[in-house]
Amino acid sequence: MKPKGTAHRILLLSDTHSHLDQDILRHVKAADEVWHAGDVGQFDVIDKLLSIKPLRVVHGNIDDALMRREAPLDLHFTLGGVTFWMTHIGGPAGRLPKAIRAGLLVHKPDVFICGHSHILRAGHDPSGVLCLNPGAAGHHGFHAMRTMLRFTIEDGRVQDLAVIELGKRGALSGKGALTS
Repeated sequence: MKPKGTAHRILLLSDTHSHLDQDILRHVKAADEVWHAGDVGQFDVIDKLLSIKPLRVVHGNIDDALMRREAPLDLHFTLGGVTFWMTHIGGPAGRLPKAIRAGLLVHKPDVFICGHSHILRAGHDPSGVLCLNPGAAGHHGFHAMRTMLRFTIEDGRVQDLAVIELGKRGALSGKGALTS
């Protein structure tokens, strides 16, 4: 546990669909924690990430029954004075589904995180909640560019939000895949 006032560097990814490569792992090593917003694919992904950094993970719609037993549907937590709700299927700011909007009233997060759409989005909902979707870090899906998000939590705020582009879906990085 870091002392109060210390920055927490977070790497947020989703929709790996069993894929990890050296490009992703380079960013994992630079983070303090890794958060995975579902559609992990295989346990090898969780095992590899956990062998490097602390991991918070939720299951997604492609994850099997075993993964669903090990990774919850939703995570509600506070870090560095910021409250988070992470789930796999959510929606973009301004168009959150009714059930998610109701959950925001109950859980009152500062930040709502989801994956699923494979579309990177970050913005404030009219409710004031910051909504983050890191897009898809894997190769499976319709997205053109593989993406993740990086940010810092410090002094009760999300700061230094940055998009990480990993290259085009289906393109070989030349650095070697660990799983595919």
